[in-house]
Amino acid sequence: MHEILSQLNHFFQTLGVPGLALNSFIESFFLVPPPDFLLITMDLANPEKALFYATICTIASAFGGAFGYAIGYWGGRPVFNFLFKNKHEQFENVEKLYNQYGSLAVFFSAFTPIPYKIFTIASGILNMNFWKFLIASFFGRGLRFFIVSIVLMLFGETIKEYIEWVILAVTIVIILFFVILYKKRHAFSTKK
Repeated sequence: MHEILSQLNHFFQTLGVPGLALNSFIESFFLVPPPDFLLITMDLANPEKALFYATICTIASAFGGAFGYAIGYWGGRPVFNFLFKNKHEQFENVEKLYNQYGSLAVFFSAFTPIPYKIFTIASGILNMNFWKFLIASFFGRGLRFFIVSIVLMLFGETIKEYIEWVILAVTIVIILFFVILYKKRHAFSTKK
């Protein structure tokens, strides 16, 4: 499997920018290497185009997410079970997250290393509001890819091995922000 993913990554790399877009699109609903690897390689090779590459990744990935949503919407649980064999528990976990957090669950799956493809297809199955899904996907994917590109533009090769830690740190900050916001809103609504 590792060899197949490595060959796919090489294939996308040989296509340049269209390969980056194709990789980002397909990864949103199917098992291919995450576009981050190709994005990092291209950012380091041409730092002046890093924001352009992040934009390509974001748009293609959000459209791929919409395609994944359509797969879930029209194909339902049988398609999910076919694509993600033995992942029944993950679907149930995704459903719980939706019930608790709504579109924020999509945002975090789009931003963090959580498998975004599972959320895109599950969103269609669970009939989540499409526009909320698309907005959460766009901002989650955009934040992820732009952070990678901006950090690499600023620090170059020296930061490459720590990029996952940077994303994790930003994730923690965002979670804290939403927790504080939730507590303030909750405190405000109980005072009324």
